[in-house]
Amino acid sequence: MNTIPLTKEGAEMLKDELHRLKTKERPAVINAISEARAQGDLSENAEYDAAKERQSFVEGRIAELEGKLSAAQIIDPALIDGDGRVVFAATVTLEDLESGDKVTYKIVGDDEADIKLKKVSISSPIARALIGKYAGDTVEVHTPGGTREYEILEVQYI
Repeated sequence: MNTIPLTKEGAEMLKDELHRLKTKERPAVINAISEARAQGDLSENAEYDAAKERQSFVEGRIAELEGKLSAAQIIDPALIDGDGRVVFAATVTLEDLESGDKVTYKIVGDDEADIKLKKVSISSPIARALIGKYAGDTVEVHTPGGTREYEILEVQYI
């Protein structure tokens, strides 16, 4: 199995979700199934069907998270010696050459990406264009909305 890059905080987020699923969601689903069984005929019991479906989802998500965490390569940006290059877990400040707008993104794993928090996935077009570049470089990003040009203003490992 391939390794999955995760930042330290991303791994903690997945561990927290896994813990919640195992300690809260799983027992709640088991309890709901027990209560639905107590109502009698299971063939026409919508609560039982819903609880079993929820159990299937919870168990699937637990298995998915355990798999991702076991294959994770956890990267702490503070320990990176990227020598000024854009690498996974780097925080990059860009200037859109057309509009002059400045934006800062952190390059994170697929499970951590959240554009509202300025975290972009390593597999996104912008991250793929930035990887390996240095401050001062100009990059072209090919997006569904067209091609955009950015200048890399700063690369940080925070």
